[in-house]
Amino acid sequence: MLTEALDHLVCGIVDRPDDVRIRPRNLRRGQMFEVHVHPEDLGRVIGRGGRTARSLRTVMNALSTAGPVRVDVVDTDRR
Repeated sequence: MLTEALDHLVCGIVDRPDDVRIRPRNLRRGQMFEVHVHPEDLGRVIGRGGRTARSLRTVMNALSTAGPVRVDVVDTDRR
């Protein structure tokens, strides 16, 4: 459920929603989601001063019923 929610949020922000990839990982401290987007959409997902990324983290933590959640925006060049 959390993966789909994050995918929906990120796809609504970017210009290339087909390139969005969410990779969930279970860690000792909780769940982490790696967000992969097209390099040209990276700035949109991070936002000015990191505001958008921080907002995504806040929403995901509010939706989580299993404890803390980390959301990392991964800088990849997949051209």
